[in-house]
Order: sequence, then C-alpha cells, then structure tokens
Amino acid sequence: MVARRRGVPLRTPRRRGIFPPLFLTTPFLSLAAAVFRPAVLNCGSDVIAREKSDSRTARLILLGTGTPNAEPDRSGPAVAVVVGEQPYIVDFGPGVVRRAIAAGLDPKKLTHAFLTHLHSDHAAGYPDLILTPWTLEREEPLEVYGPPGLAAMTAHVLAAYGADIRERLEGLEPANEAGCRVEAHDVGAGVIYEDENVAVEAFAVEHGSWDAYGYKFRTAGRAVVISGDTAPTEIIAEKSRGCDILVHEVYSVAGFETLPAEWQAYHAAFHTSSRELAALAARAEPKLLVLYHQLRWDVSEEELVAEVKESYRGEVVSGRDLDVF
Repeated sequence: MVARRRGVPLRTPRRRGIFPPLFLTTPFLSLAAAVFRPAVLNCGSDVIAREKSDSRTARLILLGTGTPNAEPDRSGPAVAVVVGEQPYIVDFGPGVVRRAIAAGLDPKKLTHAFLTHLHSDHAAGYPDLILTPWTLEREEPLEVYGPPGLAAMTAHVLAAYGADIRERLEGLEPANEAGCRVEAHDVGAGVIYEDENVAVEAFAVEHGSWDAYGYKFRTAGRAVVISGDTAPTEIIAEKSRGCDILVHEVYSVAGFETLPAEWQAYHAAFHTSSRELAALAARAEPKLLVLYHQLRWDVSEEELVAEVKESYRGEVVSGRDLDVF
C-alpha cells in the first residue's frame, strides 16, 4: 500500500533584503521579448536519474485538485513531483504558490514547471508562479515547458505585469533581476527535460481541439504519470503500465446523467468517465491510481471511488489538496 499524508505543516520563508536595487536599461517590451526562449528539446528516451540517498526518493504532492468550478477546499490543478528539496510543478492553477508553501516547499525552489494545456483553470496561476517566488527571493529564472502557445502566453503575462516588475527593480524594494525571468519552451512529444533527479516525458492526449499533454516522470526509485485533462487515451495506459502512481482526471457517471445534453456532449468528448478510467487502469495496472480534477456534480468522493472500483480491482484513492504520496 502506498502511504498518504495530509496536513503538512506550514513553513513561511523570511525576507532578508540582501539584494541591492537593480535597474532596467531597456524598454520593458524588449525585456519581455527576450526572457523566453522557445525550443523543442530531444534528450533521449530512457534516462533514469541516479538515486543519491533515501531522502531523494520522489514524493508526489497534490497542490490543487480542483476544476473550473470554484470549490473553496480545492485549489486549481497543480501537482508537485519532489526529489530531495527540488519540486517539479505540473500545471499552475489558481493558488499554486500558497499551496506549495502550505505543503512545506521552498518558494525559492519553484524553478521548474510543466503545463499540460492552456485552459485557464490549469494556467491562471502563471503570474503567481512567475512573480511571487521572485518577491520571496528566488534568484533563478523560471523554466517552463508545455504545448505550443506557452511561449506566447509567457510574453503576454510579462508584458501585463511590466509596471510591477519595473517598480520592484527600479524602486527601493530589494529585488534581483534574474528571478522574474522566464525561459518558456514550446515542446513536442518525447523526453523534454532531464537533470540529475528526473527525466520528464511529454505525450499527446485528447482534450478536444487543444494541444494537450500528459507527463511521465522517471526518477531513480519511482515512475509517476500525470494525465492532465483528457478523454480516454490509450497512450496513457501504455505510458503508465506498471508505474508507481497514475494521477488521472475523472468524472462521475452518476453525476453525468443529471446534466443537460449539451454538457454531456462536451464532457464525453473532453474528459474521462469513472467507467472509462477503470477500464484504462485495468490495462495499465499502476500500483496506485489517484483521482484528481474530479467532476462529481453532487456525487460524493466515496461514491466516485466506488464507481471506479466496480470494474477495477487495484488500489485507488480520491486525491485532495496537500495529499502526499
């Protein structure tokens, strides 16, 4: 059985004010155009990071398990794969940085992120991820990887917050110039990122007309697959076969039957039902199936899990914000 923890203690960083004021020497729009570098990376397909100690075994933290519905106890979609002290963020829905701090993550280490697709509930926390850790003394640029359109989104976000960035850099507030910069990469399918901790593979999923990806993280001790938003997609069964954790979106069949016809047509085309997920998981056989981005429509978590278990015999849990696996 895979352990799950809740209620991680809050750790709040202190500002020390150690940086001298820095000044912009070029117009901000030029800066915005320069701070991202679109690129397609191809780093091989079978890299597994070396395990240095037990403390570097990967943890999975659900920072946000919500949907476009504004549920007060579920922040926007965001997941952290953490190796040692380094988090790798998948999606950045509303509230992402505060949830990361609530999970005990150091905001200065929020330096690597991966976006599944450009839907607002998965990306509305992007300005937060860029700017809040910087104001908390992140000294490195943010590296972000995602589908086509990410680099353009990045340029627009930086332009929108140009006045804020100028004021922090040119005013009396101690600030560093690097921490607000973003290196945004529009990527294709394949292994898109690797370092001494992880190798990250992107694979295309089916989410209507969006360019959308799921991600597979390989570490020395674990393999974790995150579906993002998707209709039933055979490639997820392939990529998650025998993995340690499969984090997958889901909607309730019982709740679905209460919807108007136009919403049924939408959800059936864009998302995965509990029955469809059960069939997919039975083929993939992950060690643990974690349900997130749950569309339940007045169906309880327990009833949703029961729907999946009707035809799936593996271990399955309903994910909640700040769960740790």
